[in-house]
Amino acid sequence: MSIAVHWFRNGLRLHDNPALIEAINNADKLITLYIFDEETFVTNLIGFNPMRFLLESLKDLNDTLTLYGGCLYILQGNPVNVFKEIKEKIGLDVLTFEQDCEHIGRVRDSKVVQFCQANGINCIEKVSHTLWNPKDIIKENGGQPPFTFKQFQVIAKNIGLPPNPMMNVDWLSVIFEKLPTSILEKFKALENPTPQTFHIYPENISEVGESSSTYHWYGGETRALEQLNDRLVFEKEAFISGFYLPNQGSPNLLGPPSSLSAALRYGCLSIRKLYWELSNLFLQTFDGNLLPQYSATSQLIWRDYFYTMSIDNENFGQIEGNPACLSIPWNDINNEENKIMLECWKTGRTGYPFIDAGMRQLLQEGWIHHVVRNSVACFLTRGDLWISWTEGLKHFLKYLIDADYSVCSGNWIWVSSSTFEQLLDYPLCVCPVSYGLRLDPTGDYIRRYVPELKNMPKKYIYEPWKCPESIQKEVGCIVGKNYPNRIIDHVTASRLNRKKILALRNSMSMVPHCRPSNQEEVQKFMCLREECMQQLYSKEYQDIDSYEYFNYQ
Repeated sequence: MSIAVHWFRNGLRLHDNPALIEAINNADKLITLYIFDEETFVTNLIGFNPMRFLLESLKDLNDTLTLYGGCLYILQGNPVNVFKEIKEKIGLDVLTFEQDCEHIGRVRDSKVVQFCQANGINCIEKVSHTLWNPKDIIKENGGQPPFTFKQFQVIAKNIGLPPNPMMNVDWLSVIFEKLPTSILEKFKALENPTPQTFHIYPENISEVGESSSTYHWYGGETRALEQLNDRLVFEKEAFISGFYLPNQGSPNLLGPPSSLSAALRYGCLSIRKLYWELSNLFLQTFDGNLLPQYSATSQLIWRDYFYTMSIDNENFGQIEGNPACLSIPWNDINNEENKIMLECWKTGRTGYPFIDAGMRQLLQEGWIHHVVRNSVACFLTRGDLWISWTEGLKHFLKYLIDADYSVCSGNWIWVSSSTFEQLLDYPLCVCPVSYGLRLDPTGDYIRRYVPELKNMPKKYIYEPWKCPESIQKEVGCIVGKNYPNRIIDHVTASRLNRKKILALRNSMSMVPHCRPSNQEEVQKFMCLREECMQQLYSKEYQDIDSYEYFNYQ
């Protein structure tokens, strides 16, 4: 009897899994497995929360497969060696897996494909981690990725709507094959592993204070589908009220998160299922009016855009050799002062409460809201510290439960003004004081994640350095002792950075790169008010002395 192996990587689900269906349809028996391989899995590059989410997702998948008479084997080693051993011991006729959009994954997969071709194994790769096949987008655009989101939307529209989700598998008809003990031993099979199995432990942030009300994100398809149902109820109420993307325009920083980003990142939830559930819900609510449909699903399309930008770009997560971004002379990170500032940013000790709340939430929970990400990213890069976006990317990739290489890199390139357009040149729009105050006027978000400021009066919660010393003593929080002094003056730093930006923009010849499409796109992406956009083009900020300052520096 023929044997198929479905190799889980992303796509940790049973619903809408085209590659898994191919394995079932093209062989008599099925083996399902996951491999921690030495090329793409590096333990010191992944934090506790993302690892816990991944392992919970694998456990959930195994629990469901067990109900159907199978199991998910979790092995460790080189994938080619694993499949070679299976071929030799019990036979291997079909190997299926989902397309990987990351360069390092595609290099790994090409080796597997070569092995299959040399050994008569039918190797099937299917697209289901994205709405459209990034390769099709690139082909339709003349062989290169579209450099603006608007251009991407035009190309995608020409190709047509994303495929509908596939029907569920009839699991009663599936026959599972078992792996022999010799293979399990050779590749150190794991049963119910935890992060500690890989020597990965929770972050110790006792030095800066830990929130007593941290949120635990649970991984797995079961939980993801439950969250989807909750999200659709939330979205329907918003649609009826005339809102799209309600948690972007009026983000709730304190309530239970409704984001499905982590489930999408690991494929616990099908991107196509979410897209069509949202689209159909909108059509039902508005009786066939399609026009705002792209607003309701635009975040999902942004995700595809960044995957398309990265799929053939092995340098997407760096500056050198990366055609998607412009090279900016950021501050030297080897300089001791810059190194200290970076560490303060990472650990939530910048002296700016809104920034610190976001960075501490990241370490504790592994997630922060999109609008908070914009704020901390701008602070690190063009807004205040003038430190390269690549440093922020490395930190986010390690600690965010929903961070993957393509989407996370794309967001950092975009927000840091490495897309270098006038549309993103106004750093005061994401002032760590006024921007945070707009999102959380009461300061309760800060009080939750920066507990040393929990008794600080509302008047000073965003600017504790302005609080009179007598009140600081009264509330038990002395700035410079219980809570750090500001590592930089935002007003001064942002003005200097503005001059750098103007000088750089005018000295550069424009080359194709990832960039904003228009003013409206920036406003939506950054969640900015109209007055911010008006200031964007204010003559007050077209500084004629920018060249003198830049040359002096």
